[in-house]
Amino acid sequence: MQKGQIFKIHSDFYYVHSVGADYECKVREVLKKQKQKIYVGDYVEFCNGAIEKILPRKNFITRPTVANIDQVIIISAVKEPDLNFTQLNRYIAFAKYHNISAVLCFNKNDLSEDDKTIEKVFSIYQPLGYDILFTSALEGYGIEDFREILRGKTSVLCGASGVGKSSLINAAVPGMSLRTKSVSDKTGRGTHTTRHCEIISLDEDSRIVDTPGFSHLKFDFLLPTEVGDLFAEIAKYKGFCKFQDCLHLTETGCAVKEHINEIDETRYQSYTEFVEEAKEYKEKVKYQGIKTETSHKQHYNKTAVKISSRKREGARNTKKQNIYKDVENERIN
Repeated sequence: MQKGQIFKIHSDFYYVHSVGADYECKVREVLKKQKQKIYVGDYVEFCNGAIEKILPRKNFITRPTVANIDQVIIISAVKEPDLNFTQLNRYIAFAKYHNISAVLCFNKNDLSEDDKTIEKVFSIYQPLGYDILFTSALEGYGIEDFREILRGKTSVLCGASGVGKSSLINAAVPGMSLRTKSVSDKTGRGTHTTRHCEIISLDEDSRIVDTPGFSHLKFDFLLPTEVGDLFAEIAKYKGFCKFQDCLHLTETGCAVKEHINEIDETRYQSYTEFVEEAKEYKEKVKYQGIKTETSHKQHYNKTAVKISSRKREGARNTKKQNIYKDVENERIN
């Protein structure tokens, strides 16, 4: 049995890298029946072109789904398209939700006409402890710093379409020729050039996960009271509000509102927008159960198939019948 890592998924084919070689594999039917999901970045055991087992994950993110990563590098454009702080905060909060460190990279620095945007970025995000990097894939500015951030880690690059993710990878990796496309003159927005997730190796220890744009990322998967935990400057006041379920919007005795001047306006606006998205999720699940039973379970890093509810019920019925038989036999005797 060989061990390797999934570096690309295309249709029903899974491409595994193992000991310097790449293999095209399919998934065993038993894994499909157990409804086990396989992500780019997963470590697997395989034999004769068939994936037999998915090894335990260190972590994973969704939208797109990638497993076993060390950091998220959020790529934004200084210009073309214009820097969108709400979108940037969305990616930062997304990384925070998955408990994965984030690096902020601002590309197309050659298009910046003044330093106001740069100053604003540092004033907001440097006090929050984020590493900040400015680059220009076109002019080669900041590319060496970009390589240094990537060194020795598996990094996911995320950001809206058109911010220059593929261009940055081409600049950072000699010989790489990922397809790039300019921003649309009509919409002012980028178009997708990356169609699927793929791990790209820089060297033995450094890898990039190139992903499609995160255009439809929404916080429609958590409750409104959980959103504040994704903003460090809001979370620090969590225990000081009058009401335990305070959403820091219009409530009385809100510690966040009392310190609102200490929080950047764009950050707070992003927070309120994400809360509204979470409210939609709360209404959606209010009157319906969302728990689904899986067909397998993890126990001491081993995957075992669960007994179906029908079989469990049958076993209980048999047990009851045997009890009744014993009681009846005792009565007769």
